[in-house]
Amino acid sequence: MPKWTREQMARRLAADIPEGAVVNLGIGLPTLVANHVDPNREIILHTENGLLGMGPAPAPGQEDPDLINAGKQPVTALPGACFFHHADSFAMMRGGHINYCVLGAFQVSARGDLANWHTGAPGAIPAVGGAMDLAVGARNTWVMMEYLGKDGHCKVVRECSYPLTAVGCVNRIYTDLAVLEIADGGLRVLELAEPGTLEALQRVTAVTLHPA
Repeated sequence: MPKWTREQMARRLAADIPEGAVVNLGIGLPTLVANHVDPNREIILHTENGLLGMGPAPAPGQEDPDLINAGKQPVTALPGACFFHHADSFAMMRGGHINYCVLGAFQVSARGDLANWHTGAPGAIPAVGGAMDLAVGARNTWVMMEYLGKDGHCKVVRECSYPLTAVGCVNRIYTDLAVLEIADGGLRVLELAEPGTLEALQRVTAVTLHPA
């Protein structure tokens, strides 16, 4: 099946962020979105370790070890950016002040349940971080993930088999094969990686998909 690259996924998601939004980018794939936000638009990026006004990754050799995101990757600070205590950052997240959060996921259910902190596998290291706070506190939760896991199974499922991060929180899913929207208890396909087809996507998905 045709696929978008990770950079194309990030660019596609960034294009959907509305003007004036405050957006938290989770660790992993979502951090790539910072590199594709149009600098001519007012979109304010937040990172849970205490930075509002985060910019894209710095050019090689221009890294500042004191400027990192929640995943400990070097970032830049845009004009007007501010720094604050971790507790203040979580108050923003829990208080409904984040318009959108973009999180990675192990599984997303057809009704928007999110599992992204633990696979339940023996020896796996659980790492919830601020995901629970973001998934519940942000006004909208978007997931950015690959459609199929390393084992070939679809990560969009009828019911999550992994421990849940939050229930019914996900609005959209951005993947390498398609963009999906969760609405009215169903999954709608907003866009397919060209020249993919809805029929081909449905064959690798256990949940019924609907055209937009």
